[in-house]
Amino acid sequence: MDLLQSYRDLDLEEEEDEVEPKSELQPETTSGQDPSPDSSPLRMSLPSKSAAPSVDDTMLSLTVAGKVQSDAQKPLNPTQHVVSFNPTYDQLWAPVVGPAHPYAKDGLAQGLRNHKLGFVENAAIEPFVFDEQYNTFYKFGYAADPTENNYVGDVEALKQNDGVSVYNIPQHEQKKRKLEKKKEMLEEMENEGNDPMDLAEVDNPATEAWLMKNRKSPWAGKKEWLQGELTEEQKKYAEEHAKKKGEKEGGDKEKGEAHADKSTFHGKEEKDYQGRSWIEPPKDAKASNDHCYIPKRLVHTWSGHTKGVSAIRFFPKFGHLILSAGMDTKVKIWDVFNSGKCMRTYMGHSKAVRDIWFCNDGTKFLTAGYDKNIKYWDTETGQVISTFSTGKIPYVVRLNPDEDKQNVLLAGMSDKKIVQWDMNTGQITQEYDQHLGAVNTITFVDNNRRFVTSSDDKSLRVWEYGIPVVIKYISEPHMHSMPSISLHPNGNWLACQSLDNQILIYSTRERFQLNKKKRFAGHIVAGYACQVNFSPDGRFVMSGDGEGRCWFWDWKSCKVFRTLKCHEGVCIGSEWHPLEQSKVATCGWDGLIKYWD
Repeated sequence: MDLLQSYRDLDLEEEEDEVEPKSELQPETTSGQDPSPDSSPLRMSLPSKSAAPSVDDTMLSLTVAGKVQSDAQKPLNPTQHVVSFNPTYDQLWAPVVGPAHPYAKDGLAQGLRNHKLGFVENAAIEPFVFDEQYNTFYKFGYAADPTENNYVGDVEALKQNDGVSVYNIPQHEQKKRKLEKKKEMLEEMENEGNDPMDLAEVDNPATEAWLMKNRKSPWAGKKEWLQGELTEEQKKYAEEHAKKKGEKEGGDKEKGEAHADKSTFHGKEEKDYQGRSWIEPPKDAKASNDHCYIPKRLVHTWSGHTKGVSAIRFFPKFGHLILSAGMDTKVKIWDVFNSGKCMRTYMGHSKAVRDIWFCNDGTKFLTAGYDKNIKYWDTETGQVISTFSTGKIPYVVRLNPDEDKQNVLLAGMSDKKIVQWDMNTGQITQEYDQHLGAVNTITFVDNNRRFVTSSDDKSLRVWEYGIPVVIKYISEPHMHSMPSISLHPNGNWLACQSLDNQILIYSTRERFQLNKKKRFAGHIVAGYACQVNFSPDGRFVMSGDGEGRCWFWDWKSCKVFRTLKCHEGVCIGSEWHPLEQSKVATCGWDGLIKYWD
């Protein structure tokens, strides 16, 4: 309340001041009331005083104005970054010349110096104009100065030649020079001991003299030149050059190496007493039971290849014959049930055979060789039905498994393509070109409507059959190349031999996902395309390795079931017999094929 009372008193005081001004030295009090001790203190107004001395700034302003005026008249320093006044156009563009310039000893500021002799200015001059003046200066001793529209050099020579350049000599001068050259040539001919030429002959194009005079090179005057015999080195070089040129011109027309097709039958008779062919399966061949067992002992060894064996295939459905592809360029077929001997040898490749594949009934088969040829053989007679080649090495060959598409051949090539042929017409019907490396495997899935391919580009690609567009692309940073893929008997899984010493399992359903719960490891296959396979009942996974062993894993538990020491060196291929559930065939780079029970 006291505070409110004080504010009220102050308002009354202001009103009284307006009505009756008081002396500055008298204290302000409210009329009729004594100041309360709790009220705010009295206010007194004092006159204002300045402690600073009075200064006359007229001279200062005149000094600043004079400095600005003097700066505006001085030349600008070319090296400074800030200008504290507004310079004029003439001051900005004034040339930096004269020894009196305040920023350089020789009249040139350091910031403008780009040459040891001062400042060199770039000029836009056409090359022809520069060459003209350059050559004129060295020919006559003078040249035009484009900056000052003047001439530099020998003034007397300039007056004597009327300022001509080397490129605009008058016609009478040109004729004079031509006559001088003719005389010089005639003198040279006379000095060399040749007969002097007549001037009329020199001017006649039909004469030898005209040819000798107007020759463009030391050889142009010679009408005839007989080639001598080439040396052995020149002949060899010419042959190599012609061969390279032919290969270059051939381009896409390059085909595989030609080789004579031969076949030798090693059996007793091609037909038995009933007229049945030697490839006919025995009538009593059937599966004994559906339960497969792991083999324990060696039953038989086939030896006939002089080099390593790259692949083996059992005769479809029956397995009474086994086909082998050798690095000795030969393909052999062996008897399994009876004699155990080689029945026929097929010789049609000039280099190692890479892959083999039977048709569904086994009467025909395909071979792919490093000689860039794919050959379609008749199993019984040993004749080559047809040969296919694109000029590239085929790494894998497959026939479409459908019975109505047994004439369709797919081949994975070294040029990153999968090529599809119609074997009836011999024409390429489709090319699947998406991979970034050589194609290693082709595996049909989903009732043969799709197929999966693997490549050296460390990826898996899924294709619709007949459509060259990838429908699924599988590539992860941790993936390695997968040179062998096998389909599980139930058709739902793919076993992929990965070069990081493990077998990975992928689903064949829509998403083609990696099954992370199933992984088979323990073997050493890094660097080798060891074949992976399943037992007919799907209970076991089998693979060779780089140390000659054959490994067996349990499908459910993924544990190693057994290992067999099969070969010296690499065990590259392994096949489970289609009918006899406990028998397995293996092949290796030691040239042997072994049969295990």
